[in-house]
Amino acid sequence: MKYRKLGRTGIEVSEISLGTWAFGNNVYGGVDENTGIETIHAGIDLGVNTFDTAPQYGTPEQDGVAEIVLGKALKGKRDKVHISTKFGRNPTIDHGASKFYKSRIVDSVEESLKRLQTDYIDVLFFHSPFSPSEINDDVWEGIEQVKKQGKIRCIGHSISMFQQTEDMARLWAKEKKIDVIQVVLSLMNKESQQLIEELQEYPIGVFGRESLANGFLSGFINKDTVFPAGTLNSRYSRNEIIERVDQVNAFKFLIRNDIKNMPQAALRWVLDQKGISTVLSGAKNIKELESAVSASEASPFTKEELQMAKTMLKKNFEAA
Repeated sequence: MKYRKLGRTGIEVSEISLGTWAFGNNVYGGVDENTGIETIHAGIDLGVNTFDTAPQYGTPEQDGVAEIVLGKALKGKRDKVHISTKFGRNPTIDHGASKFYKSRIVDSVEESLKRLQTDYIDVLFFHSPFSPSEINDDVWEGIEQVKKQGKIRCIGHSISMFQQTEDMARLWAKEKKIDVIQVVLSLMNKESQQLIEELQEYPIGVFGRESLANGFLSGFINKDTVFPAGTLNSRYSRNEIIERVDQVNAFKFLIRNDIKNMPQAALRWVLDQKGISTVLSGAKNIKELESAVSASEASPFTKEELQMAKTMLKKNFEAA
């Protein structure tokens, strides 16, 4: 495993980090608690030192299921790792509607600390505001409060609804209100690249997420795949699935001796993009995580390979 600086924060993060969304609910098929804990432990052994989670990674009956799993797994290991979590969305509060104001951040941090069994959070992200109008001015007072109390080290913006909110990230970075962004970036969705490069002026740390394009770059989806109702990809029509699978097939030239499959190629490609600090793997078990970590060990793609991948992209498959 190789490591990189997280922007101006002084934190050193593993090139491959582990996202825990699947440990909290069934959006990606679900993971039982024991498997989640085993996967986190294996990640530490493989050199993964950064774990991402959120209160929203739970159920309508229970916030932060993934935080609870992570907290159990990191008991006695907290000094070896960095934890990022989020605030502003909880599945038990108005079905996950946004809540970006002072009292919510203060309460959310306390709730997350309890679930994570820790006394501080390395990076606290705004969890996917959809527009500037959702941000209450007093939220920054809440941030200052929890920072002064030593409960969080850095603030980040986890970006969704990219075109509506990318300028928020630009402004917040310029005003030094945030230290990190988390963005969708993959071979099939490159809309965040310009923002990432612009923010290196400060510099801002960058988490790349959804780098397997919601599983389409996993190698397990074909034109006949049927997604169970309620899972993330069940939203796609048959024609959309076929279009995405065709695009993935066009990228298979990236597989080579030290990159044995599409997931490794997809993660390596993100690592080779300017400004990236770490790439979130959504691995649900040890085998998947071992494969993801191999991307850090592989040689970077050549300029020619990167250019060919750019040429082969037929359209931007924006994440919802």
